[in-house]
Amino acid sequence: MTIRIATFNAENLFRRPRVFALEDSSERRKTLEDFAILVSLLDHETYTAEDKEKIVEILRKYDVPNSQSKTRLILVNETRGGAKLFRIKRGGAIEIIAKGRSHWVGWAEMVRDDLNWEAVQNTALVIAEVDADVLLTVEVEDRLALHRFNEQVLGDLMGAKRYPFNMLIDGNDSRGIDLGLFSRHPIASVRSHIFDTESGLPVFSRDCPEFEVELTGGKPLWILGNHFKSKGFGRPAVSANRRKAQAKRVKEIYRTALERSASVVVAGDLNDTPDSEPLGFLLGAGLRDAMDHSSYTGAPGTYGTGNSLRQKLDYLMFSPDLWKQVEAVDVERRGIWAPNTFKSFETVTSKANQASDHAALYADLDV
Repeated sequence: MTIRIATFNAENLFRRPRVFALEDSSERRKTLEDFAILVSLLDHETYTAEDKEKIVEILRKYDVPNSQSKTRLILVNETRGGAKLFRIKRGGAIEIIAKGRSHWVGWAEMVRDDLNWEAVQNTALVIAEVDADVLLTVEVEDRLALHRFNEQVLGDLMGAKRYPFNMLIDGNDSRGIDLGLFSRHPIASVRSHIFDTESGLPVFSRDCPEFEVELTGGKPLWILGNHFKSKGFGRPAVSANRRKAQAKRVKEIYRTALERSASVVVAGDLNDTPDSEPLGFLLGAGLRDAMDHSSYTGAPGTYGTGNSLRQKLDYLMFSPDLWKQVEAVDVERRGIWAPNTFKSFETVTSKANQASDHAALYADLDV
């Protein structure tokens, strides 16, 4: 039996944080950094004068108190009737009235916008063209978004084959970009690692869900989905250390999974290159990178133009037994807008309506 396994960073299916639509990459990065600082400050047990000053600075910078703003990127969601974080004084000054995390009820989140409908359709086109039997979806909103996308866009709109099974467990990312699975085979079980910690902090920026897929004849296939810490914001050394910690933990999870089945795949957006230290932990554990297979002859990257190895961020990594069963590997790039490099789908005419800036990576295995 031949099955196709794929991974695709879809950059959300219907709704996406507004910050990711900013054209200026430095502005995007700064906003994400400020949001991370705000979330960290709001978690402090007691708000010092310095904490309050910094919180006010960020709230004012992003026009957070203005609930009618059409452009604000961040909001503070305070529950109705609950204790509040701040109040607006006469004259418009912001005053932090909560003494600490336990003294108010609410949270900070990124404001979301609906995606360009053409982009939604192009995302469906990528998924339909790849037509994987098992597809890890990176950066998707929630399980109901998977379900609705499957039924209403893939099925009703595109007339493509629907997936009878889908699963997603909300992860640690407060922006709502999670890891899910579409499958044509039953999903027998799911194991989450959102509570794995190192030095009291979550290891995974999102999660490392283990999806047990039951192939024909009852043979178990384990998919370990991942989305490692991005290089896009934060101090490079801190981000690199986070990816190393994540890779080390995935290596442990992988070895435990091998005790249950010889068929294990580590998949997703690992946000680093094959020659990096984090990826070295996984390759050193015996996993094999799909794009190293002799059948693959395309460009080295999966992001943007894909022309450089520095643009290789997305991975399918197979356990030794599965590696022997790989027959073909390819990358579906036509959902990306890169007119000077390759031909996109006819419906992809700009970055505004591209499916994603990531390609979909897939492999065919004789299992």
